[in-house]
Amino acid sequence: MRMKSAMIAGGMALTMLMGCSSSDSDDSDFSKKAPPKVAALGPFVGECGHVTDQEVSEVLGGPVWMSYKNSTGCRWEGSGSMTFASYRGSPIGRERAWVTTAGRAPESIEVAGRPGFQGSWGTICDLAVQLDDDFFEWSHQAGTLEPPCEAARELAELTVQRLQ
Repeated sequence: MRMKSAMIAGGMALTMLMGCSSSDSDDSDFSKKAPPKVAALGPFVGECGHVTDQEVSEVLGGPVWMSYKNSTGCRWEGSGSMTFASYRGSPIGRERAWVTTAGRAPESIEVAGRPGFQGSWGTICDLAVQLDDDFFEWSHQAGTLEPPCEAARELAELTVQRLQ
C-alpha cells in the first residue's frame, strides 16, 4: 500500500514539474552557461608532504610527536607546532586572502621554481606553494622567537623535491 501511494505521489510531482517547464528549452539559462571547470590533479605531495617525523624533528631542532594525521594533512607538536595540509582543486588565492585577514601580510615567493606565498606575524608563519590547480601549505607556530618561516620553507623545499 505504501509503495502504491509513493508511486502515485511521485507521478503527480513529475506531472506538475513537466507542466511548469517551458516549450522553448533552447532559450533556457542552462544551455547558455559554460560547463564548470574541472581542476586537473597536480602532482602527488605524498602523505605528510613526503617528510618523516625525524626530518620535522631535525628542522625544528627538538623532539616532536604527531598529534594527528588524516587524508589531507598532518600536525606535529614539540617546541611549538608544525602543520602540513594539501588542497586539491582549491584556489591558493582564497588561502592567501585568509592569511591576509588573519593579519599575516603575505609576500610572493618561489620554492624550487614553484610560485607561492608566505605570511608571518610574530611566531606564526603560513607558507603555501602552488601546484597546477592544487597547492600545499606548511604552517609553523614557533615555540621560540626564531623566524618561523625558515622551518616552513625548509620543509616546503623537501616536499617539492619529492613530488610524484
